[in-house]
Amino acid sequence: MQLYNKLSAKERAELIEKAGKDRMTISFYKYAHIGNPEILRNHLFINWDQLDVLGRIYVSYEGINAQLSVPAENFNAFKEHLDTISFLENVRLNVAIEQDNMSFLKLKVKVRDKIVADGLNDESFDVTNKGVHVAAEQFNTLLDDENTILVDMRNHYESEIGHFQGAITPDVDTFRESLPIIEDDLKDHKEDKNLVMYCTGGIRCEKASAYFKHKGFKNVFQLEGGIINYARQVEEQNLENKFIGKNFVFDHRRGERISEDIIANCHQCGKPCDTHVNCANEACHLLFIQCEECAEKMNDCCSDACKEVHSLPADVQKELRKGKEVSNKIFKKGRSEVLKYKK
Repeated sequence: MQLYNKLSAKERAELIEKAGKDRMTISFYKYAHIGNPEILRNHLFINWDQLDVLGRIYVSYEGINAQLSVPAENFNAFKEHLDTISFLENVRLNVAIEQDNMSFLKLKVKVRDKIVADGLNDESFDVTNKGVHVAAEQFNTLLDDENTILVDMRNHYESEIGHFQGAITPDVDTFRESLPIIEDDLKDHKEDKNLVMYCTGGIRCEKASAYFKHKGFKNVFQLEGGIINYARQVEEQNLENKFIGKNFVFDHRRGERISEDIIANCHQCGKPCDTHVNCANEACHLLFIQCEECAEKMNDCCSDACKEVHSLPADVQKELRKGKEVSNKIFKKGRSEVLKYKK
């Protein structure tokens, strides 16, 4: 029974290109009480591997979080399979605004303690006791209300390239950091303000909505389906778009353009830019914003030191990395001192 990938990312990319068939990038999540995540994990891998599904999926006792790519011709079969799982029947699927056949190149289904790490150890906290879901039109109406406080539940590197007008954007690296900061900042408005939250696809602000209800906030709302669903509804219903810039996404695209505004800067030269890249040095992989000119000048690296290492033969680079523990900076964008124009 195959419960792992047999092909490398490179081999998979070659097969996708050779097939010449369109794929759909999709994300979904669902909070639910799952008795045995390992059994569900194996069931999903076996069935989705047969449908040529690729992506990153996390399963835990509190639910499932999935970002994936599926051949367009297999979408109906994929949806039919989801509907055979009781808590996933008719689950909302967020289809990417911008499609890319190479968004995912492996199928990874992993069991985690939680689908969104929150640092909480409170058994009385029920993640399924969520706030009020609002669609794009009602969300816009709430933003026009002077009694509304809008909070971005994403990390600093996400909100830097795009966010809703007037939103509070906490300068945090992780979701768990944001919860106590927001609670403390807004503690005097538990009853007199509308606490409205949003994130990429809804998963983080849904947990946050349940958390703040648990902490005594009375009027708690979340943008249903997150920025992805909002952008689609704005276009379909011809609504005012209150989001400026790009929506950061966790796949090879790294971003979807929601408006033409460029609100960030290249971290190396300071010119307007909102393109995220990872440093080409295998021992670094720092996520940062880099314009085309700097990419060419720096050989896709974040610093002169990384550029020097990246210019060495591959076997020499590998030897330099041998035995060394390299911290994962892939999502630590902008924190490096080598970046002159970081936020």
